[in-house]
Amino acid sequence: MATASEVSPCISLIVRVDLGPHGRLGPGKILLLERIAETGSISAAARTMNMSYRQAWDLVDQLNRAFDEPVVSSQTGGKSGGGAALTDFGRNLIELYRDLVERTRKAAEPNVSAMQVKLRPASEAEGV
Repeated sequence: MATASEVSPCISLIVRVDLGPHGRLGPGKILLLERIAETGSISAAARTMNMSYRQAWDLVDQLNRAFDEPVVSSQTGGKSGGGAALTDFGRNLIELYRDLVERTRKAAEPNVSAMQVKLRPASEAEGV
C-alpha cells in the first residue's frame, strides 16, 4: 500500500472571475456571501472564516461597488442589533458563480485527468 507521501497530489481547478478595476470574484468571496446568508451577519460570517470584521466588510463593500445593484444589504447596530442579508442579486450571483465553476470543471475534466496521470508523486516534489 502506498504511503501518503507516495500518492500523487490531486490537481484542483480554481475559478476566479476578473472584474477589471473592481477586483476579482472567486471561492473566498462566494463562501463569505454564503456565510452571511447563513448567519445574517457580516461579523458572524467573518468569525466562521477566521477573518477580521474589517476584512469581511471591505470584501462586501468591494462587491457592492462592483455591480450596479448591491449584493449584501446591511443594517447598522442599534436597539435590535445590526444584521446583513443577501439581496436577490447576491443570491443570483452565487448561483451564477457555482454554475460557472461546474461548467468549467466539466469542460476541463479531460485536460485535468491527462495532467493528473503524468503528475509525479508528492514524495518526488521539489524540496520534499
